Amino acid sequence: MISLAAPWWLLLLPLPWLVWRFAPPHREREQALRFPFFRKVTEAAKAEAHSGAVVLNMPRLVRLGTIVIWALLVLALARPEQLGRPIEIEKAARDVVLAIDISGSMDAKDFATPEGEKIQRLAGVRSVVQRFVEGRDGDRMALIVFGSAAYLQTPLTDDLSTITALLDRTEVGMAGPHTTIGDAIGLSIRTFESSEIEQRLLILLSDGSDTASRMSPVNAAEIAADRGVEIFTIGVGDPEATGEDRVDLAALQTVAARTGGQYFFAEDADALEQVYARIDDLAPREVESLSYRPRRSLAWIPLGVSALLGLVLMGALAVSRRTRPGHAGERRLA
Repeated sequence: MISLAAPWWLLLLPLPWLVWRFAPPHREREQALRFPFFRKVTEAAKAEAHSGAVVLNMPRLVRLGTIVIWALLVLALARPEQLGRPIEIEKAARDVVLAIDISGSMDAKDFATPEGEKIQRLAGVRSVVQRFVEGRDGDRMALIVFGSAAYLQTPLTDDLSTITALLDRTEVGMAGPHTTIGDAIGLSIRTFESSEIEQRLLILLSDGSDTASRMSPVNAAEIAADRGVEIFTIGVGDPEATGEDRVDLAALQTVAARTGGQYFFAEDADALEQVYARIDDLAPREVESLSYRPRRSLAWIPLGVSALLGLVLMGALAVSRRTRPGHAGERRLA
């Protein structure tokens, strides 16, 4: 399909006719020599002398070619374009931040696999989270890890393979032995500041209690709620343990409730898989469909044809003048 990007330029098509029809003719006075043997010269040249104004009479072929050239130039200004087939693009309608606890307690080997094997908590969590990330193709996600401090591993990106690769290289204790849930929430809020999407989801997973944050998790959750961030919290580990090794389920429940999110507890890999499946149900992947049609400019075609036609007319006019000297191509007014 071909369309014009600037069709209003077509209004210029009648401009030459309007100028020819209504504009006053151009007049010039030229100096001439008068000599007594002028009549003999005209007789020798076999030309007939006339008096009065001279109006150039353009050959019909040149006149028609000029009209065609003008029409082609106006058509080029109107920018003809070839429209391609519509292309659909899916754009994420929500941003997701994953905040994963990698404190010292995540090194405990009490996380049960579906086969019943006890493995390291972080290793079990990592495998489930990676499958969750791979299933959210088209979403923008960011990864935060936290221990004694919170660190942004990847900003919001749709390159999910980078997130899974960095998560695979994450080890226990890389961020320190303690747990800073409040700081992780605060860093997530700052990460969302670069997002122009209103729907924002934070998935926070921890197996301990907050002991080192500069801001309590509940206060951070209040700020997150004001910024439109919904928090889903996941507790893993042993609620009966002591110190930082005891997962603070009450705090995780409160954080989720303050933001309108959900709280979950996962004892093993099967339970964590179900948690992420439940998150998919509660917060399904949302996309915004965009459609556009690629455009290819065709303005070069009328421009090229007009240039070629102009060269042909110039050559034809030159030949015509050589073959029809003197009064040819002129109309004299007495």
